[in-house]
Amino acid sequence: MQPVRKSLFLALLVSATALSPLQASAETIMGALTKAYQYNSSLNSARAGVRVTDEDVAIAKSGYRPTVQGAASIDYSNTSRDAGSAQLTTGSFGVSINQTLFDGFQTKNNVAAAEARVAAQQESLRNTEENTLFAAAQAYMNVIHDRKVAALTQQNLEAMNEQVRSARSRFEVGEGTRTDVAQTEAARSLATAQVTSARAQVRSSEAAYRQIVGDAPGKLKAASPLAKLLPRSLDTAIAVAFNEHPAILATQHLVDAAGFSVKSAEGAMLPQITASAGVSRDYRNTASGSLPGVGGVSDGYSNSASIGATLTIPIYQGGRTSAIVRQSKEQLGQARIEVDVSRDQVRNQIVSAWTLYTAARENVDANQAQVAAQQLALDGVIEERKVGQRTTLDVLNAQNDVINARINLASAERDVVTASYAILQATGRLSIKRLGLQVTEYHPEEHYKAVKDKWYGLRTPDGR
Repeated sequence: MQPVRKSLFLALLVSATALSPLQASAETIMGALTKAYQYNSSLNSARAGVRVTDEDVAIAKSGYRPTVQGAASIDYSNTSRDAGSAQLTTGSFGVSINQTLFDGFQTKNNVAAAEARVAAQQESLRNTEENTLFAAAQAYMNVIHDRKVAALTQQNLEAMNEQVRSARSRFEVGEGTRTDVAQTEAARSLATAQVTSARAQVRSSEAAYRQIVGDAPGKLKAASPLAKLLPRSLDTAIAVAFNEHPAILATQHLVDAAGFSVKSAEGAMLPQITASAGVSRDYRNTASGSLPGVGGVSDGYSNSASIGATLTIPIYQGGRTSAIVRQSKEQLGQARIEVDVSRDQVRNQIVSAWTLYTAARENVDANQAQVAAQQLALDGVIEERKVGQRTTLDVLNAQNDVINARINLASAERDVVTASYAILQATGRLSIKRLGLQVTEYHPEEHYKAVKDKWYGLRTPDGR
C-alpha cells in the first residue's frame, strides 16, 4: 500500500510542477494595468510635462529675488603723429545688484498663477493615468474577445470541413445531392474568410495591447467586472464625478490661474520701484610717448561705488497694457466656460458607460440562454437530417446560429467588464489605490517641492 501512495504522491507532484509555470505565466488584467502604469510611453511623457510646469513656479519666484551682474572691459589705443606716438590702455570691472521693491503685485500674482497651473497639471496627469488604465483594461479585454472569436471561427471552419466530407460521402453513396455538396463548400469558403479576418483582428488587438501596456500579450486570464467598486446609482456616479473627476478639477485650477493672470496684467499699470547698487574699479595706463599733453594724464586705478532707487510711473503705453488686461479677462471667462464643458463631457461619459454596463449584464444572461438553446437546436437538426426531415442547409444555418450566439456571448462578457472600468474612470476613481495594484505610485508633488524654491543649480532633482 505504501508504494502505491508514494507513486500517487510523486505523480501529483510532477503534475503540479508541470502546470505551475503555465499558471504563473498567465497574465491577469491587474498585471496588465500595473505594466501600463509603469511603462506606457504617453503616461511617462505626461509625467515629464508636469515636471516642466513645476519650474514655472521657480521662474515666477525669481521676481522676488535680486539680480547680480558682473562686467569687465579693456580698451587699447595707439595714437601716432609727426611729433611722436602714445599708447593708452584703459580697463574697468565691477559688480551691480538690482532688486525690485514693488512691481504692482505682479510677481505675487504670477507665482499664484504658476502654482495654480501646477495643480491643474497634476490633476491632468491623474486624468491621464486613469485614461491609460482604462485603455489597458479595454485592450486586455479586446485581446481576450478577439482570440475567443478567432477560436470559434476556427471551430466553425473545422465543422464546415466535416460537413463537406459528410456531404461528399452521402453524395457518393446516392443519399445526397450535388446541391448539398455545393452548399457545404460555399459555407466552408465563408468560414475560411471569417477565420482569416478574425486572425487579422487578433493581431491588431495584440499590437494595440503592446502599445498601451508596453509588453506583448501572452496567455491572458478571464477578467471580472468591478461591480463592488461602482457607485450604487447613476445619480450617485454623476455626483461623485463632479466632486472628484480630475478633468473637472484641472479646469477649476485653470480658472484660478486665469484670475491671478488678470491681476498680474493690471499690476503693470501701477508704479514700480527698483533699487540698485554697484561697485567698480577703473584702470588707466599711458605708455611713454612724446605727444603734447600726454604727460599730464594721471594713470593708475580708481574705485567707485553707487546706490540708488528708481520710481517708474506708467502713464501711457500705447494701449498695450490695457489690451493685455482685456485679453486676460476674456481668457478668464473662457476658463470658466471650460469647467462647464468638462462637466458636460464627464456626465455624458458616465451615462454612456452606465447604460452599456446595464445592457451588457442583461445581454450576458440572455446570450448564455441563447447559446444553450442554439446548441440544442443544432443537435436536433443534425438528428432530423439523419432521418431525412432536415436538409444540409438547415444544418449549416443551425451551425452558424450557434457560432453567432457564442460570439455574441463573448462580446457581452467583454462589454460588461469594459463598461465597469469605464464607469470607474468616468467618476474619477480608476486609481491604482482603489484597484489595489502592486506598484509604486508616482507622486508628482515630490518633484514640485524639490524645485519650487530653488535659488540656483543646473541639475534636475534626479541628477541630470
